[in-house]
Amino acid sequence: MPDHAASADADPGPSRRFYVAAHPEATHHVDGLVGGWYDSRLTPLGLRQAEAVAARLRSLVPTGETVEVWSSDLRRASQTAEVVALRLGVQPVLLPGLREISYGVAEGRPEAWLRERFVPPPAADDRLDHDVGIEGAETRRQLAARVYAATEQVLASPCRQQVVVTHGFALTFVVAAFVGMPLEAAGRVAVRTSSGGITVLEEDARFHNRTLVSVDDTSHLAPVRHES
Repeated sequence: MPDHAASADADPGPSRRFYVAAHPEATHHVDGLVGGWYDSRLTPLGLRQAEAVAARLRSLVPTGETVEVWSSDLRRASQTAEVVALRLGVQPVLLPGLREISYGVAEGRPEAWLRERFVPPPAADDRLDHDVGIEGAETRRQLAARVYAATEQVLASPCRQQVVVTHGFALTFVVAAFVGMPLEAAGRVAVRTSSGGITVLEEDARFHNRTLVSVDDTSHLAPVRHES
């Protein structure tokens, strides 16, 4: 006789796997310049790291599964996405909403220039709409709102395997949007990530809970991180 109870309790596995990658080393990192929307490119090391990111994602995405690659349209992210998409056999889709936070007039200037003028957010009160003191810079709310909207666009696709390539600070809000954190609660959330790090999330097929499976995996970068 079939064990119907056991069948009913069997884990149906994930309904969606969501891989979020921060772009690897870019020229603004090594030049000591403010990133944001400043359109820096990957360094030679960053390009090798992008290959390592792609190889790692190829090992994580089940063979034969349809996969999508979505990316910020800034060059350092789109370069990474192109390498990843080539390895996965697809074309990347670029979304401006996945860009890093804008630092306004500070972008492309020395980091010291920004540090001298930056006004840190308060410990309490209104952190989402805090003005950092830089002309043209986005607030956390503005960043979160557009990243949430871009993430919802990605999640509107029925594809079960999705890769998102974004930036260090923006990645926090991709994760927050995936797990369903209300935007109004995003004033303190932070997901630490490294250049080239991969964060994996999953939605299960039975209860449709969304789980943070792993954060900032950089094990794939070890062979290339210290190359000259």
